[in-house]
This record gives sequence, C-alpha cells and structure tokens, in this order.
Amino acid sequence: QVQLVESGGGLVQAGGSLRLSCVASGRTFSDYAMGWFRQAPGKEREFVAAISWSGGTTRYGDRVKGRFTISRGNAKNPVYLQMNSLKPEDTAVYYCAASRARYSGSYSRVADFGSWGQGTQVTVSS
Repeated sequence: QVQLVESGGGLVQAGGSLRLSCVASGRTFSDYAMGWFRQAPGKEREFVAAISWSGGTTRYGDRVKGRFTISRGNAKNPVYLQMNSLKPEDTAVYYCAASRARYSGSYSRVADFGSWGQGTQVTVSS
C-alpha cells in the first residue's frame, strides 16, 4: 500500500506562486505515473497535471496549462507541482495521486489513479 503526503499549500495573493510537494512511500514509487487533482467546495474533483512513470511525458488541465508545471525529483520522488500566476479560481484542496498501473503514461482520469494523499489547501486571495 502506497502512502502519499502532500505539503506546500497555503495562502497566497493572486499572481503569486506556490510549489506543492508529494512524497510517496510503501512501494516502488518510481514505477508509477503521478498526478495532481484539485477539488473546490461543492465541485467535482478536477484534473490538474500528470507525469508518466519515466518523467518523459506530462499532461495538464486546460485551466492551468502554461501556469503550472509538474516534475519528479531525483529517483522520481518527490513529485512537485510548481504553480505560478495563481488566480482566485485556483483555490481548492490539492491532491496527489499514484496510478493504478505500473509503467503508465500521463493519465488524466480520476479512475486511473488508485492511491491518494490527504490533500493540501491552496487559497488564492484577490
């Protein structure tokens, strides 16, 4: 069973930046694709970004493309989400997730991810 722990959330003004981190333990983390999702109150969980197991392929949601960057650290752990030019509509709880399948690409569906962190709150003030 993999365990994922997010950190780096907080309160930031519009236009600012934050970097989220996700540290995984419990299995061979480097063999799995990783993703970031977010969920605002009263809304469905939304795809933000994903990176393939190799780190060679990334994918982004339309609302964050060009502003957010997903990456993997040395030995592919941790996984980072660099968020720039933040907007109030980026306010949400951000979740890190690991794919169900090993050696997988950059998925974007919630169903493709089987392990989830507890989430970290990001609040962007106007």
